Amino acid sequence: MDTSSLMSSVLGSFRYFFSLQMGRRGIAVRMILCGALCTAATNAELSREPFYHKSNALILRSRDVHGGGYEWQMVRQVEGVGGADVSRPGFRADAGLKAVVPGTVLNSLVYNGVYPEPYYGLNNAREKKLIPDITEVGSAFYTYWFRTEFELTPAFAGKRVILRFDGINYRAQIWVNGREVGAMAGMFNRGFFDVTDVVHYQGANGLAVLVRPVDVPGGFSHKFKEVRAVGENKNGGDGQFGKNVTMLMSIGWDFTFSDGIRDRNTGIWKDITLFAVDAVELRDAFVKSELSVPDLTLSRQRISVEVINHSPMAQAGTVKAVIPEAGVRIEKRVELAAGETKTVTFVPEEYLELVFQNPKLWWPMNKGPQHLYRMTLTFEQGGKVCDTETVRFAVRQVSSDQNTPDRSRQFYVNGKPIFLHGTNWIPEAMLRNSETRTYAELRNTRQAGINFIRFWAGGIVESDYFFDLCDELGILVSMEFWQSGDTVLPADRELYRANVADTIKLLRNHPSLVYYISANERDARGIVPIKDLVDTLDGTRGWQAGSEIDGIHDGSPYKYVNPMFYYDDSASSRGSRINGLCPEYGTPCLPTLDSLKEMMDQKDIWPVNKDVWDY
Repeated sequence: MDTSSLMSSVLGSFRYFFSLQMGRRGIAVRMILCGALCTAATNAELSREPFYHKSNALILRSRDVHGGGYEWQMVRQVEGVGGADVSRPGFRADAGLKAVVPGTVLNSLVYNGVYPEPYYGLNNAREKKLIPDITEVGSAFYTYWFRTEFELTPAFAGKRVILRFDGINYRAQIWVNGREVGAMAGMFNRGFFDVTDVVHYQGANGLAVLVRPVDVPGGFSHKFKEVRAVGENKNGGDGQFGKNVTMLMSIGWDFTFSDGIRDRNTGIWKDITLFAVDAVELRDAFVKSELSVPDLTLSRQRISVEVINHSPMAQAGTVKAVIPEAGVRIEKRVELAAGETKTVTFVPEEYLELVFQNPKLWWPMNKGPQHLYRMTLTFEQGGKVCDTETVRFAVRQVSSDQNTPDRSRQFYVNGKPIFLHGTNWIPEAMLRNSETRTYAELRNTRQAGINFIRFWAGGIVESDYFFDLCDELGILVSMEFWQSGDTVLPADRELYRANVADTIKLLRNHPSLVYYISANERDARGIVPIKDLVDTLDGTRGWQAGSEIDGIHDGSPYKYVNPMFYYDDSASSRGSRINGLCPEYGTPCLPTLDSLKEMMDQKDIWPVNKDVWDY
């Protein structure tokens, strides 16, 4: 086999993108376990910060770690001290700690020196008891208040104030200035709260969030599975952790800590934002494009947006949509009862401007430009703009079929078949993320020639910024929704479906997102159904029930074998299949010496300390 054929064979399979969490400073070295890589220059100017849909937003990030503008404090829940106290401006707890937001309870405890760095040596090992495990100390041990104070800018004067949470884990009660304003549940739900009646437009405001861990912390009695490599198949503990709607690998998996993260990643793990509107808010705008294939000469756009009346009085006004590059300027009158929410739609049958002739298209990397249109929606009353929502979208059509010799699934973008150079994406195990890290990782992914990312079901929904960069880089993404054959199904099915629905609304404008999969290693008989949500809330992408059915197949060795077995479809006793679409494929390999020094003491590196190396 020549070099070119060898490269194509390797890159044709999904790479198993291991996440080995390591280092005193929480450095996670992600290793691509396939050997051969191709490089590609990235000349396009990439966004260095998220694309914000609201122009007047205040982002309440902590000064500690994230360099934000807000001092956050973390206080363990104690009897006699409730939200009315902790959310009062000026409240200070003697036993309070500096808090990392976004972040988790354990992030902050490690940052304050309460516990050692989990990614070093055996610090995280449950049997060492250096960091207490939630199953042994109880949920109350990791139940904390996160609090901060903020002042509103002049842009908020006379307007309604909306408090938005992008993600907490797992249950939260939210208090502002001594009053409870709402609650949240599930790791992948956003929360929106109208706090107009409780905020101070001048002076300090107190915000306090009581965050509780998952309902079911899970156990560690691993189910029996055939083991072919050290630590393999120690996945999901006893399986009960799946009852939560959360990051399943927090209980442990064979590519990371098999005994999990001690607090199960309890905390405020995504941003908190404040923004101002008048009586009416625009939310979750969506542009649905239908492209003529194969000629690619015409696209029809359908626009929808939720229009929310926050006031106790009826409201009437005009929703306007502007897409400057396409010459679109359209509007629709809308009337809302007190507290009513309506979905307003603009369709090409009524607005001919929404039919684009010879549209600029979005293509995967190396297939063409990644063109992004920008749309601005406004709600106006009497010539006054009451709220604005800006989104980016693209014109592109994605499809897939099994019209291949071995019935493997083949993907098409704009009618053209795409050869997938893929990878799994595993999150940083303790959710210590930043825009800087995301930028570096995705730029490196692009330079490695990878054009397809599988969001494995045991992980998370990455940030909006992650998808912004994938849009700009032309990297395709397949999204799986937090169910696995290694764990039981979510106990609260409606909560699970609500988290799925909100995630679809969050991501559906991103052209990089091309496919939905319900679960890792399950089939249609063993999942919580979501196909109706995919069709109703999106309708532009395909869906299937599991990660190893309907033309996607497994067969990775997961251990070192004769190198030629990775390039032969039948040579490995494991039955590896490198032809077609394989979701996990690779082999272990050693990290660099510099990485090893971040993982363990010199004395454990050589001679090899087997306990430390195996862990």
